[in-house]
Amino acid sequence: MRKIGVKLVKCNASVKKPIDPVGGDSGFSRRLSTIDLIGLGVGSTLGGGVYVLSGEVAREAAGPSIVLSFLVAAVASVFSALCYAEFGARVPKMGSAYLYTYVTVGELWAFITGWNLLLSYIIGTSSVAKAFTGAFDDLIDNAIDQTLEQHMPMNSPGLAPYPDFFSAAFVMLMAGVLAYGVKESAILNTIFTGLNVAVLIFIIISGFVKGDIRNWRNLSFPQNSSDSLFGSGGFFPFGFEGTLSGAATCFYGFVGFDCIATTGEEVENPKKAVPQGIVVSLLLCFLAYFGVSASLTLLMPYHLLDYHSPLPVAFEYVGWDPAKYVVAVGSLCALSTSLLGAMLPMARVLFAMARDGLLFKPLSFVSSRQSPVLSTLVSGAVAAFMVLLFDLKALVDLGSIGTIFAYTLVAVLLLVLVLSLLLSEALVFLQSLKVWAVVLVSVLVFILVLAMVLIWRQPQNSTRASFMVPWVPLIPVLSLFINIYLMVQFGADTWISYSVWMLLGLVIYFSYGLHHSTQRGQTHSAQENFARIIRNSVHFQNHNPAA
Repeated sequence: MRKIGVKLVKCNASVKKPIDPVGGDSGFSRRLSTIDLIGLGVGSTLGGGVYVLSGEVAREAAGPSIVLSFLVAAVASVFSALCYAEFGARVPKMGSAYLYTYVTVGELWAFITGWNLLLSYIIGTSSVAKAFTGAFDDLIDNAIDQTLEQHMPMNSPGLAPYPDFFSAAFVMLMAGVLAYGVKESAILNTIFTGLNVAVLIFIIISGFVKGDIRNWRNLSFPQNSSDSLFGSGGFFPFGFEGTLSGAATCFYGFVGFDCIATTGEEVENPKKAVPQGIVVSLLLCFLAYFGVSASLTLLMPYHLLDYHSPLPVAFEYVGWDPAKYVVAVGSLCALSTSLLGAMLPMARVLFAMARDGLLFKPLSFVSSRQSPVLSTLVSGAVAAFMVLLFDLKALVDLGSIGTIFAYTLVAVLLLVLVLSLLLSEALVFLQSLKVWAVVLVSVLVFILVLAMVLIWRQPQNSTRASFMVPWVPLIPVLSLFINIYLMVQFGADTWISYSVWMLLGLVIYFSYGLHHSTQRGQTHSAQENFARIIRNSVHFQNHNPAA
């Protein structure tokens, strides 16, 4: 039985998707420009991270050093973004990391990656919807919160205090808008993103004008029970360990740039627009996160920050009461764009998996307006169910694991793509090593450094794409290890929930996807797929010299 299982896994791993599959035309029109992609990336990223996570992470994990938490998370995201950008240039198709995995290492890993992406997008949609409700509720003196908590309480660990009907309804409303058409959604997204950026600039300037630097260096905490809850004060109230722990959660704040990679079949010039959109949007988002988190912790002592609406409460604290309404309106615009940005790739990945037969085929239905209506509405309904019942913190941590896993695999895939033969030989060699516990760390570190030097000195794929990751293999390896470190920061409850999700996905794959895969029965070797990727990346050089 063990041999049969091993053969089955190897067989599934060997089924790869070609770059130009027969019958793979999705019927989507190319209507998105580079500006649309940057607006989509910024809009989908600058939402819950700015208006919700900064308050919770600063209060519970990092204190004022949240600015460094966002820096660490941004560095990890930049490494992942560079890998995404090169794949986006070489494989300008719909599906993001799911497709990159399919054409590189095979079907089984592709399903696992796609299933992780779906988890990330569903959780992202749910958490942003909760943030929207919190910001809206703050404008009406928490009437929704008080009414539902009083009449419909849910007292259970991991669940929300009450069923969030408002958030669930908002998710379905935005699903309807997105199902109408991607270009119309992109225009709405760009308008809201412009308003959001204007509000964020106002917040950053206000924080440095009205803020107090003493909030970063106050060491006057009384030594009592509050010390264990809010640390010891100062810039590092929870130590540098708290800063790194906060970075794992702050990583969620950069979820969104990868949605650009799911639009490859709807972009006018995907080989240039996709990499440019990813890199520019991520850099803009980091500047905004860094500035807003610094302003927030300067305006108000970190231990007094509000969980649900930290920025409006911070302006109340410094006596700028009217400013909280400006911030609230800006946050509603930001969260609307963030929700659209989370739901768009969620539907596209679901569509791509259904089109390949790994998920239920009806989900690949495309309307007369060239929109994946059914996958959009179904994924929206799942997200609405999650937001109806579950707690925000539990959702964010669970979604972060799925995202970091996908980003990690993309870094590995880039190494496979660029140095496939050398990496395969290195893996075989490493598997044969016998390492003793006493020298485990030192030997592995030495081998890692030596392997990186040897890989760097080897002849690499010289074919030029419109974007290529610099300093290979350093950046993919750094991305890999930083992401793994962030993943181990999550608690046991989060890992248990993640395991349940993955088990459900594997059941679906082996009971349905394995038997309905459109690539089943077609043989595509690794060499053939690499050749297709290379040919795809130089298409314009051979046939469009002016491009």
